[in-house]
Amino acid sequence: MKKVLFSNIAYASDASTAIATFNSVDFGFGPLIISTELVTMWAVMLVITVICYLGTKNMQREPKGLQNVLEMGVEMLLNFLSGLMGKKRARMYLPFLMTFFILILVSNYSGLLPMAGHAWVEHGTAIYKPPTSNVNVTGALAFIVFLAVIYYGVKAKGASYFKHFVEPLPFLLPINILEQFTRPLSLALRLYGNVYGEEMVVAALAGLLPFLLPLPIQVLGVLFGAVQAFVFTLLAAMYLEEATAIHEHH
Repeated sequence: MKKVLFSNIAYASDASTAIATFNSVDFGFGPLIISTELVTMWAVMLVITVICYLGTKNMQREPKGLQNVLEMGVEMLLNFLSGLMGKKRARMYLPFLMTFFILILVSNYSGLLPMAGHAWVEHGTAIYKPPTSNVNVTGALAFIVFLAVIYYGVKAKGASYFKHFVEPLPFLLPINILEQFTRPLSLALRLYGNVYGEEMVVAALAGLLPFLLPLPIQVLGVLFGAVQAFVFTLLAAMYLEEATAIHEHH
């Protein structure tokens, strides 16, 4: 049986009674809740899939148009990762890390579209919200990184991967284990906090002076969205580099 759940977040100023309402609609099918962030995530994945398909369906030796843009992006990230973990491992982990970067980037930018994420005064409703403004989404992305680090670490080093938990001294085992669990928590909260915080600032400013005060924050959102996607990808790459690095003893 379908249920519709409405949640509202209201902001009011001391000098004015104007209120910006942040509405969201979640559809429930029995115990399963499909949130607006999840629907937006599906739309983001569809857009990414279509763009990648159009850019690669007719590959040319001398790229041009969309293919050229996509290859430039891949090459830039590959060169950056090569300086961090070496060219061999950069090529190995590029698909994994590139997926995170593109998904987070487009998800962040989805919040800049009209009627997305910010409040519409009086009669406005947020039709969709950036997926990365939901801690469940960022938590899931961080958990995937957590599992990938363990998987690739064991794949590269075998059972010796777990030796670093007792290094440099065995009594540090609890601290090293705690560090492994705080990493995904930090990844999730950092991304969620920045994106959600921006959405709330825009919603509050929209309640004071719609279409004018939120504009500077949304313009900065173009930069912040790219920075947050880059930081998440960078930290994931650093964790992978640390987990898979094999030190040779002479």
